[in-house]
Amino acid sequence: MQNNIIKVPDNLWPVADFFMRGLGNEVNMNNSDEMAMLIKGFFYLYLTIVLFAILAYKFGFAKKLSPLKSLIIYILLFIGMFFLTLIFGLNLPLAESLFIIAIVMGIYRIRLYSERKNNG
Repeated sequence: MQNNIIKVPDNLWPVADFFMRGLGNEVNMNNSDEMAMLIKGFFYLYLTIVLFAILAYKFGFAKKLSPLKSLIIYILLFIGMFFLTLIFGLNLPLAESLFIIAIVMGIYRIRLYSERKNNG
């Protein structure tokens, strides 16, 4: 019988650490409870990253598009963020970086709106 153990890094970034809390240093793939915790943590991390990516896109880059084009963009965003979360989600501060980007873009959008309101 194989020893199916996944090592969990102990130096995770804060958001990933929050969602992976309780796993310990390793996950036994034969234990359904541990695998469920790992999958649930990854899923919540993925949803957080998608949310921050959507906010960053809407605040900084979104333009008026037809509904079909918008749907395509969001589908590609969901797919792309899955692969980024899978590859970099635990090793790099992906969620934290997207959070900062969303805040900066949101402030920029608010200032742009207020400036246009005052000038027009």
